Amino acid sequence: MGQKVHPIGLRLGINKTWQSRWYADPREYADLLHEDLKIRKMISTMPECKNADIAEVEIIRHPQRVTIVIHTARPGVIIGVKGANIEKIGAEIQ
Repeated sequence: MGQKVHPIGLRLGINKTWQSRWYADPREYADLLHEDLKIRKMISTMPECKNADIAEVEIIRHPQRVTIVIHTARPGVIIGVKGANIEKIGAEIQ
């Protein structure tokens, strides 16, 4: 009988990377994880991002800032005219 293995868990560290890149103190870990989930949900439900075909959202936490990298097939939809949408998205997330 074959063993069932999660396809992403099997490939992590070999040919795929984690969706978030940060390290936290064990006391802060749960709060930061919930914040990551809120950011991902917020991005997926924004009207500016509905037709953007988002494949992946990476969250990179530095000591003083958070960087969000969105992998999409249609970056022009997210960026908008002269970067108007990207500024609106950044303001909503903060």
